[in-house]
Amino acid sequence: MSTSVIPVSRVISIVRLGQDDLECNDGGAASRVFSRGPDHAEQRALVKKFVLAALVVMPYLVLIALFAGIGGNSSGNNSYSAVLSSDLANQTTLDQVCADQRLLKLDMQRNVYYDSSLLTRPQRYAALQQKGATLWFTGLSGSGKSTVGRALEKELLRRRVHTYRLDGDNVRIGLNRDLGFSETDRAESVRRVGEMSALFSEAGVITLVALVSPFRERRDEVRELHKKMNIPFYEVFVDVPVSVAADRDVKGLYKRAIKGEIKDFTGISSPYEAPLNPEIHLNASSQSLDDEVQMILDKLEAEGLLTGVEAPPSGYPGVAVADGGNAVSEFQTLFPVEPSVTHPSNFDELPRVLLRDEDVHWLQVIGEGWAAPLRGFMREGVYLQSLHFSSVLYDTDNLTDGHLALHKPTNFSEYSSEFVSKGERVNMPVPIVLPINIATKKRIGEFAQVVLVSPSGEELALLNDPEIFDHRKEERITRTFGAVDNGHPYIETILRSGEYLLGGEIELLSRIKYHDDLDEYRLTPTELRNRFDEMGADVVLAFQTRNPTHSGHAYLMNNAREQLIAQGYKNPVLWLSPLGGWTKEDDVPLDVRVRQHEAILRDGMLDKKSTVLAIWPSPMIYAGPREVQWHAKSRKNAGASFFVVGRDPAGIKRSDGDEDDIYAGDHGRYVLHLAPGMEDFKILSFSKVFYDVQDHKMKPMDASRKQDFLSISGSRMRKMAREGLQKCEGDKIPEGWEDKPTCVPQGFMVKSGWDIMIDYYQNIDSPRWIPFATQFSKAIVDTSGSFSSEGTFGRTDYKLHFKNSNGEMISPWHDIPLQPESSTNESSTYNFVVEIPKGIAHKMEVNKEERYNAIMQDTTHNGTRGRDYLYGVPFFNYGLLPQTWEDPSVKDERGNGGDNDPLDVIEVGAKQLPMGSVNRVKILGSLELVDQGEVDHKILALSLSDEDASKINSVKDLEQVKPGVLDALVDWLKNYKIPEGKSENEFSQEAPVSAEAAIQIVQETHERWQKLKAGEIKVKDEFWLN
Repeated sequence: MSTSVIPVSRVISIVRLGQDDLECNDGGAASRVFSRGPDHAEQRALVKKFVLAALVVMPYLVLIALFAGIGGNSSGNNSYSAVLSSDLANQTTLDQVCADQRLLKLDMQRNVYYDSSLLTRPQRYAALQQKGATLWFTGLSGSGKSTVGRALEKELLRRRVHTYRLDGDNVRIGLNRDLGFSETDRAESVRRVGEMSALFSEAGVITLVALVSPFRERRDEVRELHKKMNIPFYEVFVDVPVSVAADRDVKGLYKRAIKGEIKDFTGISSPYEAPLNPEIHLNASSQSLDDEVQMILDKLEAEGLLTGVEAPPSGYPGVAVADGGNAVSEFQTLFPVEPSVTHPSNFDELPRVLLRDEDVHWLQVIGEGWAAPLRGFMREGVYLQSLHFSSVLYDTDNLTDGHLALHKPTNFSEYSSEFVSKGERVNMPVPIVLPINIATKKRIGEFAQVVLVSPSGEELALLNDPEIFDHRKEERITRTFGAVDNGHPYIETILRSGEYLLGGEIELLSRIKYHDDLDEYRLTPTELRNRFDEMGADVVLAFQTRNPTHSGHAYLMNNAREQLIAQGYKNPVLWLSPLGGWTKEDDVPLDVRVRQHEAILRDGMLDKKSTVLAIWPSPMIYAGPREVQWHAKSRKNAGASFFVVGRDPAGIKRSDGDEDDIYAGDHGRYVLHLAPGMEDFKILSFSKVFYDVQDHKMKPMDASRKQDFLSISGSRMRKMAREGLQKCEGDKIPEGWEDKPTCVPQGFMVKSGWDIMIDYYQNIDSPRWIPFATQFSKAIVDTSGSFSSEGTFGRTDYKLHFKNSNGEMISPWHDIPLQPESSTNESSTYNFVVEIPKGIAHKMEVNKEERYNAIMQDTTHNGTRGRDYLYGVPFFNYGLLPQTWEDPSVKDERGNGGDNDPLDVIEVGAKQLPMGSVNRVKILGSLELVDQGEVDHKILALSLSDEDASKINSVKDLEQVKPGVLDALVDWLKNYKIPEGKSENEFSQEAPVSAEAAIQIVQETHERWQKLKAGEIKVKDEFWLN
């Protein structure tokens, strides 16, 4: 029977494991015991530990001797000696192992949470009369870092500046006594000192760090830490060649390193990575010490770090920190200026979700960081918090291991309050959600990603890990608006929207642009912060506009600037912030407001040098006190610290004809100044201003001379503009002006701005205005055809004219034959004219009254805005059969007549067919809609060039080759008008008729067209019949 022998190497490993654990946990090897000159108590404690280590190891050594004897031959002893020698050699890696263990511990979850101070940074700075900052001296050993640091420290203290120096050797003796000089240990050394310096600086101390810190990546990590904490960081490169540093060699370290006595010595056996763009570059081998110190002092003085805060201002100084810590800056990484997301391999198969104009605006709001820390359309849990608390619980530093993450899927089985006290309330007063209908919900199914698509067909973003939940509209409306008014413009859009909400984090595929000549004014929060920084702003004041700006508004803005200067600010910057998203129909269009703002800046009503004109992209929802919090919170994320608030912000009148406002005039600003999560954001409130006839300026009324003040309301201004009134002559206001204005008081508005107002109000129904941000993309037009176009695709002024080979204008309705010339009447091949390419939601159609029947944008009832198909992304090409007409006088068995249009065609092929293209198609069948007493046939067809054309010749074939397409078509046709506030469409029968029956319909409508063209049928409409 053989005896089982434990391998000696395994025993050694066991011994090594115990030693490693003991050594790493105790903080160093025996050589470090007296590195700091410990007192006798420390010595005794360390000796006890080494005795304990010996006791732990001794039994294993005895076992080793026994097992070596059992081996029974001399080679066993030699083997043991070899293993032991190898093991002792491996001890050289112990420091690296310990260092790695320390790094692992950095990622361990601990039950510790950041405890925020009740004191704000401005309060500290005001008390100390200085601002905190870190100066990080880096360079070779012996370059003079400590020398410069000591001299600078002495001079700063002489100037009564509170400063402290963290020297590399000093921290090695104390804070970093357990660290060696491996790359990992050096990284840990930099991390520790970086964390400490940031805390010192946050307390208002000018912190001087003198540390070799040879690796650029590690220094950049410290820089990023300071950036996130919004603390100034200055990298000071003490630049000397290695040869100079070696000659100085006061400590004799270079000589020892060259002999190999010191391993990993920077500049000799370990690299030094010089800074690429240091804030301060000292040429230590050529500059005197006094020059070096003065160069640093000049930089600190130029940056304003030595002047402090003269008096504690009532608001947050500088550019405000965004919600969720410095979350907005991180959007520069997630959503850079020109985002580039790699498409997943199944991108073309992913479901498409159609966005309305206001959804595009919300997408831009999320993607650019205006709603930080929100990074997607709200999931149900976040939505409920916003709805019921006007805020969300957020863990800025992720101290709860993701339990409070906004992107975490909603879990209704988890009700632990363990982490609630660890988060902070971040203001989020308006639900930012994406409504979808049941058809879209079904298409999403189990997909992990969906593609968000604009009405113009542009693929804008990916939405990840979709979360779909019920859209409880009544709850949303009552909680958001605090009122029930179905005629309220935004409540109407909610009532018309889908029955479900889609949540999930988004990735922009490209920067959202509108191509409306206003994109230059669309700056992201990151870009705005950079602009404010370039201007040297020490405070930013935001002023929102939804109307043209006159001298009353200018008074408010200029007076607000004066107030801030009186509070001690040196360089206030005004952010003129016109609302750019969705607005109600009677609001002044976006382009009119922006052009008018340009005029008042150009002509000096506002100071151009201290003003930034930048569009705020959010929709307007007219939710009074709740919405004004959103207006402020999102501006804060872009850097504003103050916000001008007037009477009844975001208010609106009732829709039932009652003149009463839904919200009380004073409630908005009152609620805002108490809003959760907005403690460091201040409002400047103003009362109504009037026109003073004495000095021709707008200002608050002087009660002692009320007779000298005129009220120029918005309605009065609009009336004056419609009548084209010009500036009053002389200094006097004509008698009876208040009853009937006959001129514009001097100083009310600059002339160039007033001319813009006259142009708009006298041409208010013109299609050239841009009511709000609307994406204008290039039309997808048949490149093989001959066309001319007018206007901009997506706007109501767009027209696509057809031309023949001779360049002459032709009509797509009358001049293109029903069937290709090579076909016979018995052939089932027909010409299909595309009006709307697949994937495009703009409702384009041949205009029957327009000369030559151009394809034009269909419009809303008042003609000011274009119509879009909002039910979902059209998954088919749509158009007409030329030379056909559904005659209203021809009634079916239920008394329904034709819809007075050419026959509509739905082409179900796989390819997108360009607008204006004439395609040979085969007819598969027809669906018969009944729309308000009119018969509207939808001919089902397939392009002969489609890859499945040989397989599909009927509706039955369509269902077999493309299962589900027919059901989706029926659903789409039945419901596509619901988002417009209309009722569901009816079918005379939901099952399509055969191809033969559909061809019969085509022939009959062709015959009716021939009679219409010949004048045999008279119609009331003014058709252009060529």
